Amino acid sequence: MKQTTLCYPLRDNQYLMLHRVKKEQDANKDKWIGIGGKFLDKESPEDCLLREVKEETGLTLTAWQYRGLVTFVSDKWETEYMHLFTASDWVGEMTDCDEGELAWVDCAAVESLPIWEGDKIFLRLMAEGAPFFSLKLCYEGEKLVFAALNGQEMAL
Repeated sequence: MKQTTLCYPLRDNQYLMLHRVKKEQDANKDKWIGIGGKFLDKESPEDCLLREVKEETGLTLTAWQYRGLVTFVSDKWETEYMHLFTASDWVGEMTDCDEGELAWVDCAAVESLPIWEGDKIFLRLMAEGAPFFSLKLCYEGEKLVFAALNGQEMAL
């Protein structure tokens, strides 16, 4: 099982997102996702968050909120615990990312982009200001087949 972080920096009703177009072997190829990556040994979720955002964007976060834990189960990839964050303040200059193209995207337009179906659920929860949540998302290939919020199955 792998552990990752994913962050959605927010400014002027836009999320900073990554269009994953640069790596050939990429489970997220051609998808739009937040900023993040895999934990290194001995890292906390916050350690991983700060390191990954700095590596992928050049920005140093100064204010962030831990929003939830998302468990991804797949018939193709190993199970993943993703620690989900939003960020509201940072310093530094944005740099190019070697994993894709960074872009500020209007929050209202995100669902029209090629994103994972389950991402729509946690993006809505964040937009609604939901308290810390646990979300389980099960996929067969790229098809979302099951979702549970705080242990309760959700209608798809």
